[in-house]
This record gives sequence, C-alpha cells and structure tokens, in this order.
Amino acid sequence: MTGSVPAAREAAPTLRFPAGSLVILTGLPGAGKTTLLRRLYALDGGERRPVAAGPVTVIDSYQSRLWWAGRLGWAPKPARTGVVFATHLWRVHRALATGRAVIAHNRGCAPGVLRIFAWLARRSGAAFHLLLLDASPEAARAGQRARNRVVSERTFAWHRRHWSALLARARAGTAEPAAGAIVLDRAGADLLEDIRFDGPPAGPPR
Repeated sequence: MTGSVPAAREAAPTLRFPAGSLVILTGLPGAGKTTLLRRLYALDGGERRPVAAGPVTVIDSYQSRLWWAGRLGWAPKPARTGVVFATHLWRVHRALATGRAVIAHNRGCAPGVLRIFAWLARRSGAAFHLLLLDASPEAARAGQRARNRVVSERTFAWHRRHWSALLARARAGTAEPAAGAIVLDRAGADLLEDIRFDGPPAGPPR
C-alpha cells in the first residue's frame, strides 16, 4: 500500500474489494454500522466471537464487548474500554493471519487507530480499505437512542471531529493510511446487498 486511490460514493447492490483485504467499516456512533453487518451477514447480535461467512470473517467490536460483559466490573471504565479494544485488535490480527478477508466494525476513526489497522494489514500482506458510513449527527444520535447506547456529549464531539476530518480527506481523494475508501450514505447502505472479496489479492507486505 504505497498510496491511496480516490474515494468513491457508492450506491450499488454489490461492493467489491481485493481478495484477502481488511475492510474497516467506520462512522459515527449510531450511524448504523452494526445494523448493516447484521443484515448482510445474518448476525443476531448475540455473537461473542468473530463469525465466518464464506471467504470473509466478520468482526464487530460489540462481539468483544459481549465477550467481556460482566467480567470486568471491578475495573474503571477506561480500563474496560482498553481491554475490549485490545481484544478487538487481536481478533482482527488473528483473522488476517489465516489469509481470509476481514470486514470489521470500528467506531473509532482517529488517525492513530487507522494506522494500527494499516499496520496489521501490512503484517499480513493484506490490502487495507475503508468503508465509511456517512450519517448526519442527528441521525447518529437517533440511532444511539434506538439501541439504548447513548455516548456522552464529550465523547460524541470527539468522534465528530475525527469523523469530519476523515470524511473530508476521503471526499478529497485521499484515503491514507488505507489503499482506498468508499463512502456510503444511509440510502446507499439500505441498497447494499453484498460485499464481495473477489478481486486480485494484495501483494507482499512492504
């Protein structure tokens, strides 16, 4: 991954990525990322481990949260958040090591977080792509209320800053540190029927 390709706004029933890619599905909390994965891959929301679906491993950060549910009550919230995120990263790393494609939900889109995913992809010789689910802050807040997982105003403002910067870069045609980015609005996400990993595989890690 020596550069990036222009981002595209897609509204098609099928999206395609290179075989063996790591695709990070990101967006504001409440944008509908988990809902999209559940619909496309027939998840029921109770999974505590990654799910194999054909040639792709589906990893939702909520799976790690459920895995640790009730087991870290003694720890302060920042420590619990750190353990859940570390578990999520480890699962992405292990899935990539098998050579399978990976699509993973991650609500954090700060540059440091994306660089971690880029590093994991390089170690496995996988192409790293972003799938950006663009929802307005108002729609994202409504999504949070609907699932009864409302983040604080301070946390939401942090996510909005990083999301706005990432979305602006993607629309300007740079997806760094990813090889490419696709932007989906909510209408485009509703039209999406399949994500396929049937393009040429990535080259060796650099």
